[in-house]
Amino acid sequence: MHFAELLKKKQENISDYPSATIAFLGDSVTQGGFECKLIDSDELRTMYDYKSAYPTRVKEILNLLYPSVQINVINSGIAGDYAPEGFLRLERDILAYSPDLVVVSYGLNDCNKGEADIEEYQKALQKIFAALTGRGIETVFLTQNTMDTAVSPYLKEEFFRGLAKNMAKLQNAGILKKYFNAARSVCEEYKIKICDIYPVWEKMAQIGINVTELLANKLNHPIREFHYYIAIKLLETILLD
Repeated sequence: MHFAELLKKKQENISDYPSATIAFLGDSVTQGGFECKLIDSDELRTMYDYKSAYPTRVKEILNLLYPSVQINVINSGIAGDYAPEGFLRLERDILAYSPDLVVVSYGLNDCNKGEADIEEYQKALQKIFAALTGRGIETVFLTQNTMDTAVSPYLKEEFFRGLAKNMAKLQNAGILKKYFNAARSVCEEYKIKICDIYPVWEKMAQIGINVTELLANKLNHPIREFHYYIAIKLLETILLD
C-alpha cells in the first residue's frame, strides 16, 4: 500500500490500520546539523537542532494534514555519512523499524571523494534501493543543496576557509551535480521517486542569489528556513506525485 493511501485509510478508520512510519537515511543535513564550530583549533564540532530538521518538519506538517493518524519518524541521518556506509547500517537503522516509507539522501559527503568515486556511490545506492524495494518499501530519493560557491567573508578561521575553498572547487567544477545525475540514473533503474532539490539551488545561483549565505555553516548545511521548504517539497512528492 502506498504511503499516501495508508494515511487516507488510517484517517478514515483509525483502529483498522497500523500507525504510519517514515524513516530517513542520510548525512548531517538529514540528522539536523547546522552551524559548525572549531574546537582546539583543528576539531570540527557541528551544532544540531533536531526540531528544525526536515524529518521533524515532515512530521509536523503530516500531523496537521492527518490529525488522527499516529506518524512515527525515524531519523537515521548521521553526520559525515556516505552512501556506502548508509547501506552497511541499513538493516540496523532502517529495516529494523519496518517503515512504510524511506527517504534516502546522499551526495554532499560522497562528492568530496571526487569524480573517480561516482561508481562506488552508484553501487551503494543500487544496494540500498534493491534492499528497500525488495521488501516492498516505498522509497524516495532526495537530492540536496549546493555547497558553497566561494569562501564566505563570515568564515574567519583558516581551518574553515580551507574547507570552503575545497568545497567551492568541487561545486564549481560540477562534481556534486555529476553525483546527483548518477543518482538519478539509479533511481530510474529502480523506479524510485525523486524529490529534486538541487536544481532549485542551481536556479537561485543563476538569478544572482548568493547561495553560500543560505548555508548555516557557509559550507554545506542549509539554513533552518530551507528545511521547511524541503519538507513541503518532500510531501508534494510523497502525497501528490
